Amino acid sequence: MSSNVGRDDRSIGPVIGYTDADLGALCQILSDFEDVEARAAREEVARVRVLARAGQLARKQAAGQTATVRAHDMALRSIALELGAASRVSDRSMQRQINDAVQLVEDYPTLLAARETAAITRQHVRLVVEAGAPLPLDMRAEFDRLATERCLTDSANRIRASVMILAERMHPRTTQERHQEAREARTVRIRPLSDGMSEVCAPVPTVIAVGIDDRLTQMAHAIIDSRPGPDCTEDGLDARGNIFTGDTRTMDQIRADLFAQLLLAGSPVVDPAAGDGPGPLGAIRAKVQVVVPALALTDTDTAGPADLVGYSPIDPETARELAAGATWWERLVTHPISGTVLAADGYARPAALNRWLRARDQHCRTLGCRIPAIRCEVDHNDDYAKGGKTEHGNLCHFCQRHHSMKQFTAWQVQQLDGGILQFTSPTGRVYADHPPPVSVHFTPDEPGEPAPF
Repeated sequence: MSSNVGRDDRSIGPVIGYTDADLGALCQILSDFEDVEARAAREEVARVRVLARAGQLARKQAAGQTATVRAHDMALRSIALELGAASRVSDRSMQRQINDAVQLVEDYPTLLAARETAAITRQHVRLVVEAGAPLPLDMRAEFDRLATERCLTDSANRIRASVMILAERMHPRTTQERHQEAREARTVRIRPLSDGMSEVCAPVPTVIAVGIDDRLTQMAHAIIDSRPGPDCTEDGLDARGNIFTGDTRTMDQIRADLFAQLLLAGSPVVDPAAGDGPGPLGAIRAKVQVVVPALALTDTDTAGPADLVGYSPIDPETARELAAGATWWERLVTHPISGTVLAADGYARPAALNRWLRARDQHCRTLGCRIPAIRCEVDHNDDYAKGGKTEHGNLCHFCQRHHSMKQFTAWQVQQLDGGILQFTSPTGRVYADHPPPVSVHFTPDEPGEPAPF
């Protein structure tokens, strides 16, 4: 037996029905799904409460200290590194999670309780926290209560406008005042993506963003409109005698190219990458550390990716263009078979030891950190003032954040043979950080093929 539910008009095809067995299976799936969702919500909130305890412990440790803010920051960094090391998460990420957890537990108890019972979703929680971020702390409790009531009525997407308006009306300061303050916090960030790409993110006033978008669109239209029409002759000229350049980029591609060209060169280039030159890359004067396989510098089609240390892999062609046009870069030429570093050259630092350390460390050696070595500080693992030697077996790279942690928290670092760092946490746990392997190398086509080096 099947039950037909829905339209009477069958001209568009049969209406899907359920047999008794289908209905039974669906009921079981629904029941199991609700059970899983409920357990997941409880576990999620339990994790938040544990992380909040970590943040509250850091606050307790800093209480009574002369420099309370600095002491709290150092205590929180130390705890975040401990939890991060145990879960293979960077301490920066863990510190953000701890801060978010403390905020949820202390400022949004009603919201958190609703999430714990699976009455609302994770999207509801994120919406309320984001909407309430501008509110003063003394108004969060009332906002927590009212916003949670609205979350219980519908999906996060449907009540978004209502929650945002609620926060707007509750705020004691005018929109203009808050906009001016937000403008003061403007900045530019880079978020690495896959396939050698990155996003450039810059929060700007909305009117500026719309103006940028409109200008890019108008300029892109101008480029597309300048293309020759269907009357273009075989010799590459259109009816007006203009040369057809073969520009087949889409609107989105042109807008992205114009965005890069305006920032890099101050003026747009109509056809930046159609055979006339390296395009936007030609304007880059990079100060980066790039691990490049030796064969990648020979313009071979079989070359694998290079490594822009601390960010993401980049293609060999980009690496070659950086090598040709940059005023400074640190090249690590690697063995095409084993990946062993063969040479470090480029930027002429007076101390060969610095080049050797950069070649070995590549980035900050603290657990989970990927800040490039060229932006780090060199640390004496055994304090120089206490007799520690200035040699490769007692030196490594730490970013400023982790260098100061080593100085002002109970974390201890010892360097073992082979450049292995042994970290001892305040709880006595021991973690090892090995020198990063050189990820860029080639595999020979035939077993036993002799290496070119």
